[in-house]
Amino acid sequence: MTIRIGAHVDQADPVAEALARGTTLVQHFLGDPQGYKGPEVHYPGGAPALRAAAEEAGVDLYVHAPYIVNVATTNNRIRIPSRKLLQQHVDAAAEIGARGLIVHGGHVNAGDDPDKGADNWRKAVEATDLKVPLLLENTAGGDNAMARHLDRIAATWAAIQAADGAQMVGFCLDTCHAWAGGIPLAEAVERIHAITGRIDLVHANDSRDAAGSGADRHTTFGEGQIDPDELASVVRDAGAPVICETPGGAEQHRADFAWLRERL
Repeated sequence: MTIRIGAHVDQADPVAEALARGTTLVQHFLGDPQGYKGPEVHYPGGAPALRAAAEEAGVDLYVHAPYIVNVATTNNRIRIPSRKLLQQHVDAAAEIGARGLIVHGGHVNAGDDPDKGADNWRKAVEATDLKVPLLLENTAGGDNAMARHLDRIAATWAAIQAADGAQMVGFCLDTCHAWAGGIPLAEAVERIHAITGRIDLVHANDSRDAAGSGADRHTTFGEGQIDPDELASVVRDAGAPVICETPGGAEQHRADFAWLRERL
């Protein structure tokens, strides 16, 4: 099996970015990853033109939702705008023909019952018209995170499975986040599969910080603290398409692809 490897790229022209890297899949934002303003398609001609260009080039697009989306929180002033923003990005991702929308698991406040956060995830899935697959991504830090530790991931996933529309929710496994979040990489794929039954996408990243540090700081393959063979084994065992969220432009990403393929 040949595993497809792509990268997170600038959103202005993701098709050109894919071709510059010699790949057929890329991930990008639609608009400001830190703002509530809503999605924007910067590609000339808008969403229809981007969709047509991607189809013609044979490039699969993945969209990463803004980092601020937190549908788990019990704070209405964050949860309600987050749900709205999530729906807007689902709609925009569908318009460009994206293969999926990746979203972080979010968190509850200190002192909140994490089960409420899990149930808020269920409610969010039921409230969202999922026109494209929604891929829940494990996160690196935070004691109150919904997708950092395996027990929280399991509770969140179980709640989502009770929702109408659960069949449209998949999982994105991030190697740096798992490492920093305290999930042993040697067990990560097996443990996630035991919980979800699926891994739809892998974010392959090395980590600048130590295991269990809670620090979400990606780095180039071979320059971080993750054992190269262990990182490659996660990718191999997951058997899913790969997005490298490593630093740099096309040349550095090509080098990252080669580094990873050599070890696969």
